[in-house]
Amino acid sequence: MKRRKITATPTYSLIDEMTASPTEPLPEATRRHQLTRMWAGLASIEKAAAPTPEDWRVCSDAVNLMETLVDMYIVEDNSGLLQDAIEALALSGRRHLKGGASIRLDAQGIQAVRAVLEDYAAVIEQVSARTMIHCHRRTERQIREILMGRKRPHDIEIINL
Repeated sequence: MKRRKITATPTYSLIDEMTASPTEPLPEATRRHQLTRMWAGLASIEKAAAPTPEDWRVCSDAVNLMETLVDMYIVEDNSGLLQDAIEALALSGRRHLKGGASIRLDAQGIQAVRAVLEDYAAVIEQVSARTMIHCHRRTERQIREILMGRKRPHDIEIINL
């Protein structure tokens, strides 16, 4: 099996995590930037003539962050839609890689991803900056490990569009 070369620079460092507020949420500008990109990506997947892999990627990032927050016991997936959103995005990415016309989600997929993104938007407003940065670092580390061939038993698939 050929391993992929991992070149992405981490978004946050350990110093960023250690110096982040343990009580206040991420700065408002950071939250707004994340949420704006996330909602724009979902809107593009839903309505744009040709959604891009970047649209898919920002939605997947938010869903992956929510999965990490659930794994960290910061939030609970009471609706059960997190797994549905993960599967919908994986299916969409797989279909796109096999030559599908565009990165689209079916109605159930859109509903699941939208619900998870709404939950993420609420969580990011309440959880401390330190916790969110730790979550981000942990999510990126898990993705790097999967891309290097170290999958966890419940991992569906990493799709690098």
